[in-house]
Amino acid sequence: MHGRKIEFKILTQAQLDLVCERHERLWSGQSGGARAALSYCVLENLDLSNRDLSDADFSGAVLRGANLSGCTLNSTVFFAADLRRANLEGACLRRADLRGAIMRGANLTGADLTEADMREGAIAQVDKEKGLSILSHKTQENDAGTANFTGANLSRSKMAGITAQKADFTDAMLLGTRMIRANLRGSSFQGANLEGADLSGADLTDTDFTHTVLVGTKMMMAKKDRMNTEGALTDKPVGIDVNTLDNPVADQIAEHVKWCDTNGAEGKPSLFDGTDLRGLNSLAGKTLTAFHARGATLYGLDLEGAQLQGARLEKADLRMVSLRGADLRGADLTGANLSNADLRDCQLGPLLLEGDRLFPASLAGVRARYTDFRGADLRQVKATGGDFSYARLDGADARRAGFDGSCFTGASVDEKFRESAGSLDGAVDLDAA
Repeated sequence: MHGRKIEFKILTQAQLDLVCERHERLWSGQSGGARAALSYCVLENLDLSNRDLSDADFSGAVLRGANLSGCTLNSTVFFAADLRRANLEGACLRRADLRGAIMRGANLTGADLTEADMREGAIAQVDKEKGLSILSHKTQENDAGTANFTGANLSRSKMAGITAQKADFTDAMLLGTRMIRANLRGSSFQGANLEGADLSGADLTDTDFTHTVLVGTKMMMAKKDRMNTEGALTDKPVGIDVNTLDNPVADQIAEHVKWCDTNGAEGKPSLFDGTDLRGLNSLAGKTLTAFHARGATLYGLDLEGAQLQGARLEKADLRMVSLRGADLRGADLTGANLSNADLRDCQLGPLLLEGDRLFPASLAGVRARYTDFRGADLRQVKATGGDFSYARLDGADARRAGFDGSCFTGASVDEKFRESAGSLDGAVDLDAA
């Protein structure tokens, strides 16, 4: 800012509602619309929930404790704004400008910050004694300390130099995110995905990366004192390295497909228990009936439309896997990790055996956090004790399915699912879903 001293303007809820309504009229092409220009406005504890304020300007604004949950804020400017304790749960902030923003204590659970810019930034203003001074909300650099980014999508975001001490990034998506020189001391990244992220020069002291995806993650010159990476998935092979197998994986898959196509007359079934199969990239559309990969690592594999009837995938790592439209009738996925997997329109109903016997599929004890089951056939599935937190289950067919003791925290569940499910005894957080 140059040429004049910054003056803050306090708005009431009624005044803010009027500004938001005019902004929404502008976006919808109605007359009387105007862009929301809310720079240097004090909006503390006000309600902006579920508004569409894309491209609005909140530069230097004070939004402490404001409710922006469910907001659409794509390309919105929050340069040097004060967002402490703000509720941004489920908000969409794609390509938002958050440089220099203060987010201490903010709740960004499930928010989408894809390609957002969260680097350092400050506003200069005229000062009679200093000539120019930095606009400050008690702190100048981008401060996200103790912020809650649980389940947020921060993929390809620019977070260089961010201060995020003791912040919670549990289950967050940080694909390709740049966090060079970031202060992340004591932060939690449990279950998060940092594939391709750059944390070079970052302070990772006391940081928790347990069960985190660290594939292709850069940490050159980073401080790693007491950093916990137990159970993290890295570039190193997990279990059996496919390069050590006597027969190449591609040949074994071809033999398995032949075995299926000829009803066992030719070829032979494959056995990949405990094997790291990430190098396969794609098995989309393959016929792999009775596929055995118990405890195997299939992270990020493309299995869209694959025929996997009766597959044995107990305790397999299926994070980020695409199983859309796949046939998993009668498959056993007991204890498997399906977090962030795509199972839209897949078949997980019972498998019809000889003598008209039905063999149900199993999702017992599965970890299916943020997994998409929309349109899936889950009839008669055994899913006791599963973790379906933040999963999409709306539109799934759950007739006679058993979800006893399963967790549905933050899950998207429609009335049809509740009414048709066979058993939900002891289900956790289903009423809040």
